[in-house]
Amino acid sequence: MEERPYRSASGAPIALRCRQHSASCRELVVRCPRLQLRSLSAVTSAVWLAAYALFVLSENSMVLSAAIFITLIGLIIYLHFVKIDQESLLVIGSLGIQQKVVYYLCILLQDPGDPQGVSEVVPLFQSSKPRLDCLIEVYKSCQEILEQRKTALQSSGIK
Repeated sequence: MEERPYRSASGAPIALRCRQHSASCRELVVRCPRLQLRSLSAVTSAVWLAAYALFVLSENSMVLSAAIFITLIGLIIYLHFVKIDQESLLVIGSLGIQQKVVYYLCILLQDPGDPQGVSEVVPLFQSSKPRLDCLIEVYKSCQEILEQRKTALQSSGIK
């Protein structure tokens, strides 16, 4: 299970992790961290500098206690609402993949009763919006599994 760094369409760092479950099954996960240490440190420092300035002016230790609670509550709220975005795709040998130029990758769902028709088109990774190089990697991985399934079906005589 290796994780490779890529960039999203907006330039933000994202990571692609590929996990092989079996010869015909892979899980592809795109992660984009939303918590940045720089912004967290800046906000924490600002709260503590303001609290220390108020403490010097008022000489009341309650100001420092309030700063501790504000920092902790702010961190809890931030971590609760701004999480790491993670989208995953489980590719099993029966899925079809189509890639478009606008950085979208879609799977075509087929009804087992009508193998020539497409029952639904599902766009992948809508939140993280990985760039083309990452989508190409996902596409190639999906095509490898589909080719293995096609080869296995042909060798067993099933069309």
